[in-house]
Amino acid sequence: MPKISKRLKEAHSLVEAGKAYSIEEAIELAKKTAMTKFKGSVEVHINLSIDAKQSDQSVRGQITLPHSTGKSVRVIAFVTAGKEDEAKKAGADVVGGEELIKEIQGSQKTDFDTAVAEPAMMPKLAPVAKILGPRGLMPSPRTGTVTADIAKAIKEIKAGRLDFKNDDTGNVHATLGKSDLGNSELAENFKVFYQAVVRAKPAAVKKQYVSTVTINSTMGPGIKVQV
Repeated sequence: MPKISKRLKEAHSLVEAGKAYSIEEAIELAKKTAMTKFKGSVEVHINLSIDAKQSDQSVRGQITLPHSTGKSVRVIAFVTAGKEDEAKKAGADVVGGEELIKEIQGSQKTDFDTAVAEPAMMPKLAPVAKILGPRGLMPSPRTGTVTADIAKAIKEIKAGRLDFKNDDTGNVHATLGKSDLGNSELAENFKVFYQAVVRAKPAAVKKQYVSTVTINSTMGPGIKVQV
């Protein structure tokens, strides 16, 4: 059995077992129980009463948080030649067309966080769909990452636009911001994210939708949130 450090024991002792805290209390407690010496983040995890194996119960959505999470997002843009300069000026980290697609197909490397594409490029992405899809990186009209207005999409993503979807166990995760972001700003980010997840409730789910909500600092203990 792994040995629990004194520091971790102290962090857990600050969290009252079974208690649900207000979001303001939970954020304050998450900062107090931070386990890293570097500047970490405050994360949120929402457990949903969905059957993740059923396609009509999938949960996904997109929002722009009111306050930047401080996270650097690497964006790749699949565009036609005429849009390359526009994509670069908007802040895309990697820009290209068919040659870029061939490069990914050959290396199978995806060293980026989000991909955007012009509608005209989507048929050309077919050879790398099996690489991007399982990694959650395939551009999609549903998430606004397939669009003719490439510059707008890139700027929104860089400004803190957040795409979310449930994992295989029915949980949705997000980073609310760096731990040095103000408590009120973190609380506002939480409320916007939580409301977006609630709005994304599938029509097929008839029972109570949200089971539990917890937040934590990077590597810190989970803190149940009262919602």
